[in-house]
Amino acid sequence: MTPDELRTLLAAERLVAIVRGPDPDRLLDCLRALAASEIRLVEVSLTSGDAIDVIKQASNELGDRIVLGAGTVLETEQAIAATEAGARYAVTPAYGPGVDVCIERGVPALVGAMTPTEIYSAHTRGATAVKVFPASLGGPGYVRALRDPFPDVPLVPVGGVDAAAAADYLAAGALAVGVGSPLLGDAPSGGDLTALEERATRFREAIA
Repeated sequence: MTPDELRTLLAAERLVAIVRGPDPDRLLDCLRALAASEIRLVEVSLTSGDAIDVIKQASNELGDRIVLGAGTVLETEQAIAATEAGARYAVTPAYGPGVDVCIERGVPALVGAMTPTEIYSAHTRGATAVKVFPASLGGPGYVRALRDPFPDVPLVPVGGVDAAAAADYLAAGALAVGVGSPLLGDAPSGGDLTALEERATRFREAIA
């Protein structure tokens, strides 16, 4: 996948689901539930249990039903292992050596930044999109304020984004939003997968 292709998908889907948890089997169940709910862009955090194996298994099993990325990618080794396992893009909380590896290899990277200086730096160094994190510190108003000086920077707010806020961020000019616990809830730790699918439906309706 190229950076342009990921930006096109982000603009079309408008939502990236963020999955993390200690139990790899449960994470796979969550990924299956998201695929069944037609949530296509999914990030598996590398802070999860056996995350690389989860990415590999999900990539083999679910194929193009979901577009898998690896999250919390900071180091060179993480970027290499994740992409070799089947991750098609990387997501980071900040700029680290792993981002440089992705850019060198043509792997799309959603790079974490918060301040205008960080956002500009990530964009000019080759980020496919800038992950505004943690978005809850500034809210939709902050994203709206960023659009004036950075009209050409694709912004993806992440952190504390519920269904109502997702719609507000998109209306403020975000390309897409990243959503973790407001969407996944307790499903990664054994919670109801049917409830996860219901939340997925609510998010899809909110961003439509």
